[in-house]
Amino acid sequence: VQLQASGGGLVQAGGSLRLSCAASGHTFSNYVMGWFRQAPGKEREFVAAITWSGIQYSADSVKGRFTISRDNAKNTVNLQVNSLKPEDTAVYYCAADPRAVMPAKPTYWGQGTQVTVSS
Repeated sequence: VQLQASGGGLVQAGGSLRLSCAASGHTFSNYVMGWFRQAPGKEREFVAAITWSGIQYSADSVKGRFTISRDNAKNTVNLQVNSLKPEDTAVYYCAADPRAVMPAKPTYWGQGTQVTVSS
């Protein structure tokens, strides 16, 4: 089972990126999928998740700026990140779990993709 994240980069404050995560080795259509992030010196934190039926929820810190979506046929989950702030700088990890709601420690993790926001 692999979750392959991509789309990170260096962007100025106010800019946008689109993070993508491709799942392979398993069908995740009935899994909750989502994103976490970890900034330097901080613990990994929840960012956003989407259930198999398309119900989305996100952390208060990113509401209105980040949008999560998924394509069950392609086994992918995306995170559109807009209005980026320097405090959004972190390694972003995609994750998947068979439970209905994303737990703090999902069953599957992808490798991270670095997002750096300059002021």
